[in-house]
Amino acid sequence: MTRRSLAAAGLAGALGLTAACGAPVPSAAPGTLVVAGYGGSYEEAFKQSVIPGFEKSCGCKVSYIAGSSTDTVAKLKAQQNAPQIDVALIDDGVQNQAVQAGLLAKLDPKTVTNLPNVIDIARLPDDVGVGFSLNATGLAYNTDYYRKNGLAAPKRLADLENPKLKGKLVMPSITQTYGLGALLIAARVGGGSESAIDPGFAGVKKVAANAVTFDTTADVSNYFLQGQAVASVWGNSRVRLLAKKGFPIEFVYPEEGALPLIATVNVVNKAPHADLGQKFVNTLLDPAAQKLMAEVNFNGPTVKGVTLDPALAKQVVGQEHADQLRKLDWATINKNRSAWTDRWNKEIETS
Repeated sequence: MTRRSLAAAGLAGALGLTAACGAPVPSAAPGTLVVAGYGGSYEEAFKQSVIPGFEKSCGCKVSYIAGSSTDTVAKLKAQQNAPQIDVALIDDGVQNQAVQAGLLAKLDPKTVTNLPNVIDIARLPDDVGVGFSLNATGLAYNTDYYRKNGLAAPKRLADLENPKLKGKLVMPSITQTYGLGALLIAARVGGGSESAIDPGFAGVKKVAANAVTFDTTADVSNYFLQGQAVASVWGNSRVRLLAKKGFPIEFVYPEEGALPLIATVNVVNKAPHADLGQKFVNTLLDPAAQKLMAEVNFNGPTVKGVTLDPALAKQVVGQEHADQLRKLDWATINKNRSAWTDRWNKEIETS
């Protein structure tokens, strides 16, 4: 039996999707831009920071469909012959898979006029999509729990193997980027790499022994809030959003090196409202929107010349951090990801 997240079933039910993500997205009214993107606290903040202004400027409505990056790409594949989604917000690694499958369209420089201002790390090959925020995958922990139980703040992935965390760790599934990040961090620690992944599985298995569940949604906020978990492998912006609500949580850049996580925005190939989609992309790259997303979502800006309050600048992954983040070999990762997922399900999530 596998220890799958209860949240996964709840999310699928709420969206009216099958486990294979093959069910159609609820039809939207004419003139409604359908955006598929990250769920949970990110969705909440995104709806506050971006969507209202865009609806006002375009005189249209935006329908937001929440799900992890892999869920979103699965929907795009299922709808490839008759797309129902216009814009997809997906992590850079999964985005690479979507490009290879021909699911995404090239950006139009006549409409996406902010494209030349995007920093190099966020520009994608042939401008099929673009990165709109910088983030990092690292460690998250409940500062109160650690202090009360005499635990030192985690500095590396192996610190999550501590027996005092038994049943108190929420482990991200490999089906979303944070779980893949844990595997790659463990591989490097064990002397491996993207092309020599065995040490990664060995390392993750030790950490996963403390897992209370494996999350597939990319948002573990509720596990922390309800006291089911006190540590996880998670993203900086997600941690900051929870801390903003007053929860005692902190993000750690692990000694092994944090992994870059670039959120990309993409117009779907043959999208019903492709023109609106191109305008939506340009809106996300506008300096004012970039600043707003940093303030509300803790997104690190990808556009040059965005000035943030000094206190906020310390909390986001800034452009100056880009060269410090460990670069990943996505070609090798995506070539092996299906096999890694099968292996993960057999070796990590089976108890």
